[in-house]
Amino acid sequence: MASLQRTVARRLLLSGAIVGGTGLALGGGTALALGLTYWGIRQSRRYRLSGRVVLITGGSRGLGFALARQFLRRRATVALLARDPEALERARQLLAGQGTVFVRCCDLREESKVQEAIADVRRQLGEIDVLVNNAGTLTVGPMETMSADEYREALSIFLWAPLYATLAVLPAMRQRRQGRIVNISSIGGKIAVPHLLPYSTGKFALSGWSEGLHAEVAKDNVKVTTVYPGLMRTGSPRNADFKGKHRAEYTWFLLSDSIPGLSINADRAARQIVRACEFGKSELIVSLPAKLAIKAHNLFPSLSAAALEFANRLLPDSEGADGTKRKGAQSTTPLTESWLTTLDQEAARKNNQIRNPTAVTL
Repeated sequence: MASLQRTVARRLLLSGAIVGGTGLALGGGTALALGLTYWGIRQSRRYRLSGRVVLITGGSRGLGFALARQFLRRRATVALLARDPEALERARQLLAGQGTVFVRCCDLREESKVQEAIADVRRQLGEIDVLVNNAGTLTVGPMETMSADEYREALSIFLWAPLYATLAVLPAMRQRRQGRIVNISSIGGKIAVPHLLPYSTGKFALSGWSEGLHAEVAKDNVKVTTVYPGLMRTGSPRNADFKGKHRAEYTWFLLSDSIPGLSINADRAARQIVRACEFGKSELIVSLPAKLAIKAHNLFPSLSAAALEFANRLLPDSEGADGTKRKGAQSTTPLTESWLTTLDQEAARKNNQIRNPTAVTL
């Protein structure tokens, strides 16, 4: 009897193992099938960039230049608008051989100039499929050194310029019922950073407009993506403006922009942005530090405000400084030219931030 019971028990265990294994196999197969189905649906919604016309404002250097490289790698045709004709020509030469690139000098602050430039792009390349509103301006310094002009400039570049470009391309996108608009805001468009008040004012305006635009044009199958990068190594500080104790301001800003982990490589950021464009994401926050900072700011606004107050106390004051505005390249110190900023120096060469770069790695 005991032997019979042991035999029955073994058979039951074996049957259970077989059933369990079959269940796991079926479960694994189901999960795999669901995963493949989700991947297939996601890929079917992907906006293929090959052969598309992509217009990038502020595309001659920095993030715009890095984005141009990424779009060209996806076989898109790229048009670059910017104010500096010399930087545009350098960009065209540096991108030569990577695909079709059209450059056009344009003051994006003037609506008529934007309309003329976009009309030229259409004549040369055809209808615009993707618009990237990337043009930027940056003035760093204490609030008391900022005049109303800095705020006007920030709003002109961050709000009015994207609006002018969007008004010029959106009707055709809606008519064709397809298109992408990518608006490059900033962590400064969610968190107002001390010594960057005009910049944050402009970026907050861009963020609000962009989020509302996304809701309104989605019904026409035009996808709007608002991008919130944190610190990026684009090499841009040397071309930014600094007021107050400009050397001290440039030093803290450049060092922050050069720290690995705290800042992100421009090419990596550009890849994320292009992918978000392809899949029509409504929002993209670039870099883990930016995601954590924004999340903390939303969850603990009082604590975040206290942290920003403390940070402001550590920043340079304006005592004894005049109101002169100087470029970062005019504000260097031994510290800003040291090994501590090596990554930013490399980014400046790579992203067309230097007038005559001795070495460019694309």
